[in-house]
Amino acid sequence: MGALAWTMMGLALWHFTIFIPDRFWAGIVGAFLGSIFGALLFGLAVNGFTVPGQDATDLLVVLQAVPGSILGVALVYWIGVRAEEKQAGDGLAGLPSE
Repeated sequence: MGALAWTMMGLALWHFTIFIPDRFWAGIVGAFLGSIFGALLFGLAVNGFTVPGQDATDLLVVLQAVPGSILGVALVYWIGVRAEEKQAGDGLAGLPSE
């Protein structure tokens, strides 16, 4: 049940990426994957790589996904910015960049 809660929190926080300039690696889909996987991995890491059951899932377990989701989105954004800068530095088809 904890994994479902982490996934839903990652999905909820992903919706706020529309307010950030779209420089994510793989676009909005990359932001989605970063948010979901970040929330899941962080939630697992905090709980010792075990998933809390239905009785152990409470508000604190759900909120554990927030930092992971933000870190996942930030990582995908950072990768996208680096890819854009590298592409801009390479120029188009051998033409000098402006």
